[in-house]
Amino acid sequence: MNRLLRNIGWLLTGRGLNAVLSLVYLALATRTLGLDNFGYFAIILALGQTVTGLANFQTWQFVVRWGAGEDGPADATGFAIALDMLSVVLGLVLAVALVFSAPLWLPLPPELLPVALGYCVVALLSIRTTPTGLLRLRFAYARATAAETVQPVVRAIGAGIAAYAMPTVTGFVLAWAAAEIAVAAALWIAAMRMERIDLSRISLSHIPKAHPGAWRFVWSTNMSGSLNVGAKQVLILLVGAIGGETAAGGFRVASQLGQALVSLAQTVSKAIYPELVHAQDNAHDMARRMANIALVAGVLAVLVTLFFGRTAIALIAGPEFRVFWTMVILAIAGAIELVGASLESLLVSAGRAGTAFVIRAVPTVLGLALLDVAMGWNGTKGAAFTVMGSSALSVIGFWVAIISLAQITITVKPKPELPEKN
Repeated sequence: MNRLLRNIGWLLTGRGLNAVLSLVYLALATRTLGLDNFGYFAIILALGQTVTGLANFQTWQFVVRWGAGEDGPADATGFAIALDMLSVVLGLVLAVALVFSAPLWLPLPPELLPVALGYCVVALLSIRTTPTGLLRLRFAYARATAAETVQPVVRAIGAGIAAYAMPTVTGFVLAWAAAEIAVAAALWIAAMRMERIDLSRISLSHIPKAHPGAWRFVWSTNMSGSLNVGAKQVLILLVGAIGGETAAGGFRVASQLGQALVSLAQTVSKAIYPELVHAQDNAHDMARRMANIALVAGVLAVLVTLFFGRTAIALIAGPEFRVFWTMVILAIAGAIELVGASLESLLVSAGRAGTAFVIRAVPTVLGLALLDVAMGWNGTKGAAFTVMGSSALSVIGFWVAIISLAQITITVKPKPELPEKN
């Protein structure tokens, strides 16, 4: 537990720096571009992150799961790199389809389509879950944090340059693309200093041969990861498609400020998963304690958002972004996700990745299906309510599944033998 809290501390240090710098580059982008152009910018970023979110395999989990054995991480790393290559190929096909169909359903000017496609390509080539997995396998959270801080630093510097020298949507997209390349390079360098990458072990067959059921785990975690990452970005795209670029820009600001807790939830999840894999006997108790800590943190964060959120929006984005209540609703959704992070990790670490996916998928699809009705009822606030509802249903599902899993474990546990009577 002490190591877990120390690892979370390192991750939160990086998140804290990221949070501070994100306010800097968000302020530069919103105030330089204005509401409409920031909406276009938000749509392009969402396209790139949707492509990577849907195509990317959660290879860090595979490195942690199969790299901890006696043979070391060579085969697991080779499998992860092979999956990354597959992600790039699948992602390129998806990127071309989304960008070239964008004029049919997104409020994106034709001159920005090449910029959107270029950002998608850069995002795919900057996939970095494999080096992240190698660092987490060795519990090198300090190294990982140092490497990941490259992204917000480059974004902030790039946003400053763009605001001064190229105050357009393209200028800011270039800054974000540079940050993607820089952080990917930093993580690979950090990982290769700890582990030698054997290119001859790159294969899609070695791990599945050694671990039956590996592909089922791969596809389950991929689909769960696609929901966690992709659904948030798909939501922004759909908000833009339904409400226009103004709604997309406003929702992006509210989401970035209000759902900072979701990033915290992902931080907790990424830190606790390796611990749960290595300590199955105490996994339930560890997850329960983390959920209790998360509940307190979530309530405090929502209260901070209620009391200081309106001032934050005015100072950072400006008065034209009127998204306070949208931000509050998304903050509540983030608090719910924060509580559920350890519960979802517990299910995945117990080999129930498929169950976790279904529990996450059903509410997410339901929320996206109701988005048009929700926005017709209450604009971006309605969209935020669909996020909150999806999060609540998912966390309730995780809780029920874990109770069922615990009951099954107790049922199948062999009873101690009683001494024979003389």
